[in-house]
Amino acid sequence: MNSQIFWLIIGMGVVTYIPRMLPFVIFSQLHLPPFWQNVLKNVPYATLGALIVPSVFFIHEDFLFGAVGAFTAFIAAYFGANVFFVVICSIAVLSFYSFFF
Repeated sequence: MNSQIFWLIIGMGVVTYIPRMLPFVIFSQLHLPPFWQNVLKNVPYATLGALIVPSVFFIHEDFLFGAVGAFTAFIAAYFGANVFFVVICSIAVLSFYSFFF
């Protein structure tokens, strides 16, 4: 491998690692008020909603397919499931839906 490509890969790794590491270093000693802790806990669910909702409305094959997946994700998120579990539940229900319907 060319040394220029090697250093380019190393540089890209450092550049992407720094923004991920800095919040942990800076905010590790900072204690946020409970309101802001609750707001930050809901960021993954808001992101998941921003990814799911447009896909539900713009699906071309079967609108019910998107609605079933979104409903499953919203119900799992409402009961406080982990974001990973929300996605897995939605995939499982949609797999069942596509297999039997």
